[in-house]
Order: sequence, then C-alpha cells, then structure tokens
Amino acid sequence: MTTPAAPPRTTTRRPRRRIDGPVRPVRLAPRDLLSLGLLGLRTRRLRAALSALGISIGVATMVVVTGIPASSQRALMDEISALGSDMLRVQPFQGEGAQARLPEESVDMVRRIGPVTGVSAVANTHAEVQRSDLVGGEDFSGAGLSVLAARRDLLDVVGGKVLSGRYFDAADERFPTAVLGHKAAHRLGIGEIPATGPAPEVRIGRAWFTVIGVLHSVPLSSDLDNAVLTGWPAARRLLRFEGNPTVLYVKAREEHLEDVRRVLPATVFPEQPGQVQVSRPSDALAAKRATRNTFSSLFLGLAGIALLVGGVGVANTMVISVLERRRDIGLRRALGATRGHIRVQFLTESVALSLLGALAGILLGVLAAVGYAAHQHWPVVIPPLPLAGGCLSAVLIGMAAGVYPSLRAARLPPTEALASA
Repeated sequence: MTTPAAPPRTTTRRPRRRIDGPVRPVRLAPRDLLSLGLLGLRTRRLRAALSALGISIGVATMVVVTGIPASSQRALMDEISALGSDMLRVQPFQGEGAQARLPEESVDMVRRIGPVTGVSAVANTHAEVQRSDLVGGEDFSGAGLSVLAARRDLLDVVGGKVLSGRYFDAADERFPTAVLGHKAAHRLGIGEIPATGPAPEVRIGRAWFTVIGVLHSVPLSSDLDNAVLTGWPAARRLLRFEGNPTVLYVKAREEHLEDVRRVLPATVFPEQPGQVQVSRPSDALAAKRATRNTFSSLFLGLAGIALLVGGVGVANTMVISVLERRRDIGLRRALGATRGHIRVQFLTESVALSLLGALAGILLGVLAAVGYAAHQHWPVVIPPLPLAGGCLSAVLIGMAAGVYPSLRAARLPPTEALASA
C-alpha cells in the first residue's frame, strides 16, 4: 500500500503596507521639550553658568544704574519737600485801610478743592501773655509774643514736631492749655515739660493756661516759633475770640499747585477775592521739577547703555553656546531628530538660560542697590520697570541670538555636522 504524497508547502507572504502621503514626524510633549532644552544646562553646568554670567551682569547693571539714582532722587525729593514745595499760605490783604477777615467756614471751603491734601489755620487772638512767677530769680516776660488759636491738625500740615510734652488732643483744646513755640518757650523760661508733677503756667489775658508742650522750630512757618498756641474752642470761650482765621496753611498736590493758587481767593472770600493774599509757590518746587526731569533723562540714558551692553553679552554667549554643540546636533539628526526638534530644543535652552541669568542679575542688582542706599541712609527705591524690562529683554535677546545659529545648524546634513565638530 502506497502512502499518499504530502501536499506541497506554500509560503504565505504578508502584503506590504503601502504608505500614502508623507510620514508625520513625532511631536514632543511640552514636558519633553523642557527636559530636552534643560539637558544642556544640566550636563554642562560650568559652561551654562559662564554663559548666564554675561546675562546676569548686564541685567544687574541695569538694575543698579536705575535703582541707585532712584534712591538718590527720592532722598533729594524728600529734602526739597521739607522746604514746603507743596504748601501755600492764605491770609487777608495786609495794607493801609484793609479790614477784610476770612470767614469762619473758610477751612471747610478750601478742603473741598479736589487737589488739596490738607488745610489748617491759626488766628491771632490779640491777647497778651506773661509769666509773672519768678524762675531762678528772673522775671520772664512775654512781650512781643503772639497768642494764636490753633487747630488740632496744624502740625500735620506745617510739618511741626513736639520737642517736649504733647500737642492738643480733642480734650486739651477745650480747656485752658497752651503749647509754646520754640523761641516763645525760651523767652518765657520754660524748657522741658515734666512728665509728673505740676506743669508750668502762663497768663493769657485774664486766665491762666497750663503749658502742655513745647515745639521744635518750624522751618515752614517761622511765625509759630514766637507764638503761644491755644486750642480753638478754648480761645473762643476764654479769650473772646470770634473764630475768624488769620492765616490758612494749604497743602496740595504739586502738579496742581498753581491751579489751586488761582482758585483760593474766590473760594476763601467770594465777596472780595482781591482782599486775599496767597503766597507764591516756593522756588523749591521749581528746583524739584527741574531735578525730576534731569533724573528722568539720566535714567533713560543709563538704562539704554546697560541694556545695550547686556544684549551684546547675551548674543555673544548664546552664539558660542550653539556653535559649540554642532556635534550634538549632527548626532541627534543621525538618530532621527527633525529640524524642528533641533530648533525647538535650542530655542528652549536659550530662553531658559536667558531667564535664569536675568533672575540672577535682578537678585544681584537689587542687593547691590539696597546695600548702597542703606549705606548712604537713603530710602530704598527699586523701579519695577527695569526688573520687568531686564527679564523681557534678556529673554528676547537670548531667543534672537539662539534661534539663528540653531536654524543654520539644523540645515546641515548629519554627516557634515559630525565632521565639522
């Protein structure tokens, strides 16, 4: 019996898959792009630190050359403001036959003017002051001293300070209490106000007033140095004071000071505005404005120079950084990386390197500016514009400096990129 022959074996081939259209390249996730861009910073830390150093120096220079002059400007502006560059003095016209008196409600009327930031008043009571008790065997007289009714907010407006004791509060101004100007206290033989025990007294008119405070010299209003101040309600009750202010002290925003000066006469005395005198803005205001304009021009010039120096440093370091890594570019191209991958990798690295350098430069610049301002006893001022401008300019310049070399390297064939390394 014969065995039937086995059927011939047939080999089945799988049909080849046809690819219709171009092959889509693999897209990297943002996390992978960030990790790939930071790879050069992690593996070449010294080179990255040296590259970021140029960026840091440029940004730090910009912060320092703007922060230190800004602190100096603020200190100078504070000194000029202390000279009364924002204050006006209002009083009735002083002349032959002048009988104008400011109305009682003039303080409230001036306070309604928009740019006004503060207003206070004093009034001459025309009372006489004396101290007849013997102090050290000497009789102290108050001849030549003026007795002024003062409001509680007077020191805030004129920039006065208490040397000893205290100023009027809501209770003190209703009782027979007095605060002496710096020279008036010396004339009356009154120095430091005791914290405990009986306080010195002065006789004003027919009443005795307890002295509760002595003022420092007031540079903005020297007439207060020779004055004996009493509370406004107490003066009306005890000194037969009618309540009409003699002098108004007005503080306003400096940019609107001239406008406030023009409307003050009609506001204070609508019936006869010509009978009201308003002081002119002090020369300190003109000096302050000229100084501000000069410093603004200086800031722009220094910031522009520092930004230019920083930009050159960023471009130089980023171009060298990209050119030194052409071999890495060729190797990645040989392993299948596309030109887009190369461009995005180096763009990410450029932005990261520039941002890290900018942040380090801001920190160094702020520390240097704060330290110098503290050493000079200036107020610390760090303009926010150089901080934001330093980061933005460093990133933009880093991108511009890193994109072009990476584009050029991405166009090279892998073999040529490896051979040129």
